[in-house]
Amino acid sequence: MSTSGGTRAILAAFLANLGIAITKFIAWIFSGSSSMLAEGVHSLADAGNQLLLIWGGRQARRKADQEHPFGYGRERYVYAFVVAIILFSVGGVFSIYEGIEKLADPHPLEVWWLPLLVLAIAMVLEGFSLRTAIVESNKTRGDRSWFQFVRRAKAPELPVVLLEDVAALIGLVLAFIGVGLTVLTGNGVWDAVGTLAIGTLLIVVAIVLGIETKSLLVGEGANPRDLEAIEAAVLEGDEVERIIHMKTLYLGPEELMVAAKIAFRADQRLLEVAAATNAIEKRVREAVPVARVIYFEPDVWIDPAALPATDVIVIKGLD
Repeated sequence: MSTSGGTRAILAAFLANLGIAITKFIAWIFSGSSSMLAEGVHSLADAGNQLLLIWGGRQARRKADQEHPFGYGRERYVYAFVVAIILFSVGGVFSIYEGIEKLADPHPLEVWWLPLLVLAIAMVLEGFSLRTAIVESNKTRGDRSWFQFVRRAKAPELPVVLLEDVAALIGLVLAFIGVGLTVLTGNGVWDAVGTLAIGTLLIVVAIVLGIETKSLLVGEGANPRDLEAIEAAVLEGDEVERIIHMKTLYLGPEELMVAAKIAFRADQRLLEVAAATNAIEKRVREAVPVARVIYFEPDVWIDPAALPATDVIVIKGLD
């Protein structure tokens, strides 16, 4: 994901959510709809989340230092995880609480047309934000499905914005249904039900975000396609006999570390091994540009089957 593309989608989402939050709170004040209050808090939390994502991106661009020799790229994962927590605590839990309060004391809405008008306008604005996120995501999604993109994307910003925007649109539909049924029936219970549905939706999305960003925080390796490309680049020339073992790790969304023990011929000189290693590193970086940190350990391959058999001594413990 390009940084500019991700930032563009985040800014679009921030501006949309900030404007939507203000109008929702105004509609709540005049109508007394708990669904509008829940949606206002939802949009305000989303706007704060977008600011966190922008700040996380700025922090991640800091240069490596002695304390963090591999840089700060994974800070983007930290802030994405914080976003999931905020979406859960501020958005989901508050909406559930407000819905329960409204169930205990349902009341008809005042100025009923105002929340419906605000919700309709909010759908348009959220649709614009979602469209921007889709356009930017398509630049890096390739032939992956949307599910695979959210599951496998190493840059967390666009998947977070996509899930937030989809959740926001579904939440607006739920609020519209809740408010609409309250207007039609005169029963405030439907407004409370809509609020509870919004809270449940936010909690589910927050859990999904938390699971995905947790995996990135723990540390993910290269995807199968990039792994095959790296292996092919290493074995493309005649410098090495085989890859003994290899491990990869994303140090940040756009920085992959590759560490491998590779087998050279036993008759090669040190200068030849050094030149071959440099050539292999160049091929790997050309094949997978995000592979920026590469460590190769030269070795000589010995077939275990060719080794002489050794006696195995078994020591039994005392009964």
